[in-house]
Amino acid sequence: MLPTIRQLQYLKLLAEHGAFGKAADAAHVTQPTLSAGIQELERTLGAPVVDRARTGVILTPVGEEALRRATVILNEAEELVEAAKNAGQPLTGRFRLGVIPTIAPFLLPGALPLLRQKFPKLRLFLREDLTQRLIVELKAGRLDAALIALPFDMAGLEWAHVADDELLAALPADHPLAKLKSASPEALERENMILLEDGHCLREHALSACRLNPPRVGAGEEPFAATSLPTLVQMVGSGLGVTFLPQMAVNAGLAGANIAVRPIEADHPAREIVVAWRAGSNRRAEGKLLAEVLKEV
Repeated sequence: MLPTIRQLQYLKLLAEHGAFGKAADAAHVTQPTLSAGIQELERTLGAPVVDRARTGVILTPVGEEALRRATVILNEAEELVEAAKNAGQPLTGRFRLGVIPTIAPFLLPGALPLLRQKFPKLRLFLREDLTQRLIVELKAGRLDAALIALPFDMAGLEWAHVADDELLAALPADHPLAKLKSASPEALERENMILLEDGHCLREHALSACRLNPPRVGAGEEPFAATSLPTLVQMVGSGLGVTFLPQMAVNAGLAGANIAVRPIEADHPAREIVVAWRAGSNRRAEGKLLAEVLKEV
C-alpha cells in the first residue's frame, strides 16, 4: 500500500501551519478528516510522522524525510496537471521563474512585455533570490526554471544559453584610471575594490575573470561590501573605491554621471546568462523556448 497524494498534501499543510486545525482549514476539510489522513499515512509508513504536543505538532525524523519526498512528488503531480492542460501550448498557464538580483532589474523590463505579447496565456510567477537558493528551489521542484549566470555548479541541472554579459570596470569619474581607455586587473587590485557581499555570484565571476583575490585589510576583513548593484554604484560614485559592473546594468543606465566605465584587460571577462531547469524536467522544452525569447531582448 502506498501513500496517497491527499495524505501527502495533509502532511505538507501540517508542516506549514504547525497545527491540525489550521492545516484542516487550509485543506478545506474537517480536523478529524485531516487527522485520520495523517494516521493512515503513519500506518502506511510504519512510523509516526509528527509528535503531537500542546504547543502544536513537530515533524519526526521520518516525517521530515516524508515531507522532503512529498514536496517533490506533489510538485511533479502539479506539473503533470499543468502539462496535460497545456499540451501542445508551450508557456501556457503557471510558470515559476527564479531570477538573480544582478539580472532581474536589467533584463525583465524588456522581457516581460515581450513574453506577454508572445504568450498571452502565460501566468508567470517570479522569485528573485541568490543563485544558490534558486538552485535549491529548482531541484526541489518549487521553481520551473531559473535565470542565472554561469559559471556555477550545475550538477543535476540542464540549461540553455541566453547571452554573454561582459564585465566592466567602474571607477569614480575623476579617478586617474578613468583617463585610460581600459583598466588592467593589476591596476584595479591596487585600488580599494568594493564588491557585492558573499553569496552574489557576480562577485565570484568578476574575481575569477580577472584572476584576483578578494580585497582584504587588517584582520582579513574586506574594507567594504554592498548588498546590491545600486548601492555598489553609489559607493563608487562617492569616491570610496572601484568595482565591476555587468554590461546589461550599464546599458540599463545604472552607472550615473559620477561613474566612468572601462573595458577590462583580461581574457573574456564575462558571465554567461542562461535559463536553467532540473535535469529530466518536463518543462525542458519551455525552458529552451524561454531562453530563445530572452535572446530577443
